Amino acid sequence: MTLPQTTTAAGVPAPGTPLLEVDDLHVEFRQRSGVVHAVNGVSYELAAGQTLAILGESGSGKSVSAQAIMGILDTPPAVIRGGIRFEGRDLLTMSAEDQRKIRGPGISMIFQDALSSLNPVYSVGWQIGEMFRVHRGASRKEAKRKAVELMDRVRIPAAARRVDDYPHQFSGGMRQRVMIAMAIALDPRILIADEPTTALDVTVQAQVMDLLKDLQRETGMGLILITHDLGVVNEVADDVAVMYAGRIVERGTVDDVFTDAAHPYTDGLMKSVPQVEAKGGRLQPITGQPPNLAAIPGGCPFHPRCSHRRLGAAAAPGRECATDVPPLRLVAPGREAACHYSEEVLGV
Repeated sequence: MTLPQTTTAAGVPAPGTPLLEVDDLHVEFRQRSGVVHAVNGVSYELAAGQTLAILGESGSGKSVSAQAIMGILDTPPAVIRGGIRFEGRDLLTMSAEDQRKIRGPGISMIFQDALSSLNPVYSVGWQIGEMFRVHRGASRKEAKRKAVELMDRVRIPAAARRVDDYPHQFSGGMRQRVMIAMAIALDPRILIADEPTTALDVTVQAQVMDLLKDLQRETGMGLILITHDLGVVNEVADDVAVMYAGRIVERGTVDDVFTDAAHPYTDGLMKSVPQVEAKGGRLQPITGQPPNLAAIPGGCPFHPRCSHRRLGAAAAPGRECATDVPPLRLVAPGREAACHYSEEVLGV
């Protein structure tokens, strides 16, 4: 994909420019045992106020792609290729110092495990306030005041009293709110939420997602939601990109993708979800296991598990599932899928 002109002659983002453009992103980890192909040609855009869900199983590459955007992967062992543009500026060609200036006020991230992401020997107020001390030069007193304001903003009760408490003194849901407070401290243009509801009960999950949507409405930030939870995606996202073996295999609006999947993997995900009305019915799991990213199968990486695969003489010319890699292509208005036989999956 060729990126459009994203800056004016003065270096200012052009009108209508997406906040984020990810173009043909590849991430590899080179090890003695071989090369792990974690992300394989991922491309997408994110606009202000948009919620894009990146959906996939563990090991699909969704979190690694987010870490590449944040610039927090060690290189080596990671090797990153492609383009990542934030407001028209290519993050991959920036110096480490310039990337650090964007982390926080430009792009921020909520990490998956709040307990392990927070430092157990510092109060939560100190950790939230660090954003203001480091990036804004605030005094300790001012940083603590800002921390209380943020804790109020993310609906932590008795914030003025609890600002001096430590992570272990908070419940899982409250720790996740602390992580959100840290992530939004500098009013980022883009927030990446990596499995923000993992290990939380259903009620707390709903509260956390409602909070993120309210914050998005207040600020107009773009939100990338990384998850394997179909229910969360259905509730809060505008668009969804489904990842498998480091590739986007389907992309479209949540309504379109969830109503009528165009890729066999997405279709399998939808059918594997228990249905309340189908009491006593059998679950329909996807057969097999996700591939080893150090030895991804040839052709379509999903073909060993796919009920729609065509092999040998049964395949159309140039569309043999074990040898010909299917491109991500338009299969319906606003819908893309990386499958040679998407029309069959759609029932067209």
